[in-house]
Amino acid sequence: MTIAPQGLPVERIALRGDLLDFTTTPEWGLTESPAVRFREDHWLLIENGRIAGAQPGDQAPDASWTRRDHRGRLILPGFVDTHVHSPQLDVIASHGTALLDWLDTYTFPAERRYADVLEAQTGAARFLDALLAHGTTSAVVFPTVHKVSADTLFAAAHERGMRLVAGKVLMDRHAPEGLLDLAPDRGARECVDLIDRWHGQGRLAYAVTVRFAPTSTPEQLEMAGQLCTAYPGVYMQTHLAENRDEVAWVHELFPSARSYLDVYDRAGLLNARGVFAHGIWLDDEDRAALRDACAQIAHSPSSNLFLGSGLFDWRAAEDAGVRVSVATDVGGGTSLSLPRTLADAYKVQAMQGERLTAWKALHAATLGAASALGLSDEIGSLSTGCVADLCVWDWAVGPVAARRHEMARSLHERMFAWMTLADERNLVATLVNGKARYQRDGN
Repeated sequence: MTIAPQGLPVERIALRGDLLDFTTTPEWGLTESPAVRFREDHWLLIENGRIAGAQPGDQAPDASWTRRDHRGRLILPGFVDTHVHSPQLDVIASHGTALLDWLDTYTFPAERRYADVLEAQTGAARFLDALLAHGTTSAVVFPTVHKVSADTLFAAAHERGMRLVAGKVLMDRHAPEGLLDLAPDRGARECVDLIDRWHGQGRLAYAVTVRFAPTSTPEQLEMAGQLCTAYPGVYMQTHLAENRDEVAWVHELFPSARSYLDVYDRAGLLNARGVFAHGIWLDDEDRAALRDACAQIAHSPSSNLFLGSGLFDWRAAEDAGVRVSVATDVGGGTSLSLPRTLADAYKVQAMQGERLTAWKALHAATLGAASALGLSDEIGSLSTGCVADLCVWDWAVGPVAARRHEMARSLHERMFAWMTLADERNLVATLVNGKARYQRDGN
C-alpha cells in the first residue's frame, strides 16, 4: 500500500490472467464479433476499488502493486442477475407444479417465515454469500412483502459493498394471510420509509416491487405507479406474461386492458427503469411498447424450463429493439450459477431454431444487463473507471472440460464450451470493489 499526496492510503492490486469483456452489443448470430474485447495474459490494474487500466503480462507492474498471478485463468466482470428471489433458496428444486400452484404450494409458505427478523437476517446473509460464491456481484432482487426482509437485505448488501436493486414486495390480494398489505396505506408507507433509508445509500437502489398484477388491486398498482413518479430515480420490477394460465387470469381480472403489459402501462409502471421478468407470452404491440419505454425483459430460461412456462422468443425481442438481460429466477430457476443459466438459454433458443452465441449470452449477463439498468459506467465491464466487481475462473474443471478446452479451435469455441460446461466449481475468486468476497480454498 502506498500513500497519496493528500495523505490517504492507496490500495493497488494487479491481477494477471485472460481478460474478457465487451465494449458494445454483439450482433445476433456472429461468432466473430468486434464487440468482444479479449486480452490474453494481461495484468488488470485495480486502484482503490476501481479499474485503473490493463497491460500485457510481460510488463509487470512495480512493487507498489500487490500482484496476484492467475495466468491461464479467465477474468470476467462480475455477473449481473436481473431477477432473483432472496427467500426462495428454501424452495429451490421443489417438485411437480406449474407457476400458480408452485407459488401456493412452495413459495408463499417459505416467504411467510421472513416476517421474523432473525430469519430475514440469516436468510439475507446466506443468499448474498451464495450469489458471490456463484460469481454474481450485482443483482435485482425480490425479498418478501415484509419490510424487515428488505431492510435486512439492504443492510447485508451494504456491508458487502454490493450493487443491489431491491424493494419490499407489494401484494394486497390473492395471497395467504401474513403476505398481504392489508392496511390501505401500509405498502406505500413502508416503501417510502425504505426509499428514504436505503435508496442511494452506498451502492444500493430501491425498486418499486409489484409481485405480479393478479396479487395487486388496481388501487395498489396505481399507488406503485405514483411512487415511480414521485421518486424518479427508483427502479420498478415485476413479473410479466410468464405462464399461459397466469395470462388468462390477468385478462379475467383486468378485462379492459389490451394485454398483460397494458395493465402495468395504465398504472404508470412501464418506464426505462422497469425490469419485467419473463415476458414469454407477448405480441408485437407489447414488444413495441417495451422498446419505446426502454424497459427490459429479464429472461429466466432455467425457471421457464423447470416450471414448464414456455420458450422466450429472444430473437423477436431483439428484432423489436427490446433490451434483454438474463436472470436465474431462483427458486423457480435451479441454480444461482449464471453460466448454467446461459447454457439453458442456448437450449431455449435451439428449440426455436435459433443458435444463441456465447457473446450474445455473456453480454446479456454483464455489460448488457448493466446498460439496461443504466449502470454501464459502474459495472458489467473491465473498462478503466469501472468498479472492480469481477471474478476469476478456471477455464476448465475435470478431464472432460479440460479436453474440450484443449481441442477448441477459436475463442468463441473456447467460450461457448466454458459457458456450457462451467459452473460454480470453476470459480476461483470474486472481488467486489476490489476486495475479495469469495475465495476458493487453496487459491
